[in-house]
Amino acid sequence: MDNKTLIDTLSKKLNIPHATTTKLIEGLASSLGECGTQLDSIVVAGFGTFEPRKRTERVALHPASGKRLLIPPKIVLNFKSSSNLKQRVNNGE
Repeated sequence: MDNKTLIDTLSKKLNIPHATTTKLIEGLASSLGECGTQLDSIVVAGFGTFEPRKRTERVALHPASGKRLLIPPKIVLNFKSSSNLKQRVNNGE
């Protein structure tokens, strides 16, 4: 599902305008980004948990040339779905 389809589906289910739905999704993405940079986890009840993790710098090999590269540290967001969401997906709801 792409972004446009998600916005269409949510606006129909919630019976709100597309512009409002777009602002809600952009606000969620912005909040996830802000909390991620501060290393705060985000729990959405019935949906799951977004947990930021800091990856340390590491040395890797370039696949084509075989040269060693230093990969800088970065923050990644890991998502763990809630048991409620897992049950709904498995039941086909």
